[in-house]
Amino acid sequence: MYFVYLFVLQIILNCDKLCYMRIVAGKYRGKKLKEFELSSTRPTLDRVKEAMFNLIQLKVADAVVLDLFAGTGALGCEAVSRGAMHVDFVDNNAEAIKIINFNLRNMEGSYSVNNADYLNFLKTNKKHYDIILLDPPFASGFGEVAIEHVLRNNVLYSFGCILFETAYSKPIELKFLPTDVQTKIKTLDLKTKVNFEISAHQYQISKRKYGTVAVYLIEQI
Repeated sequence: MYFVYLFVLQIILNCDKLCYMRIVAGKYRGKKLKEFELSSTRPTLDRVKEAMFNLIQLKVADAVVLDLFAGTGALGCEAVSRGAMHVDFVDNNAEAIKIINFNLRNMEGSYSVNNADYLNFLKTNKKHYDIILLDPPFASGFGEVAIEHVLRNNVLYSFGCILFETAYSKPIELKFLPTDVQTKIKTLDLKTKVNFEISAHQYQISKRKYGTVAVYLIEQI
């Protein structure tokens, strides 16, 4: 029994380096996704991922999607499974790119995997998107920078949206917006929405809480 205990313990200890998530819904529901723990990569829990996609479930089919800060590609793979027309995966970590390609094996669909810095990709890529998925390292500020570029440069198609996952303890900071709008967004609760205008387009932002995670939905209206 002692040796069995040691064997099981070794498996548990190894799980912090290599584990699996699953696709939640769609054509590839239940498919395992490889997850390798990198210092720059934080996996989105399946329950949070499911909740995020529930917010946009009617938008995903036939959508053009950008999975920025893709990590293992879990969010983008979910979009492929749910019938997205095309998904662009972007991450600047070569190991993450390997995992994304591994997770996409045997998945039919249109997608591209890009080993690139998120801001360089946004600046050089001329495509437009229906859905942009942002899951950057918490407290990095990268998500807010990406949101500013997307909104200022009209990267979204009409009625497109951004999903931004961050720590609930750190409210989103969109410093490029007027001060009064920033204040409303910082104090945004789970029952209200804030409207704002930028680059001649109207947007609406709302917030959801899932444990220690906050998900902001920014929709063009």
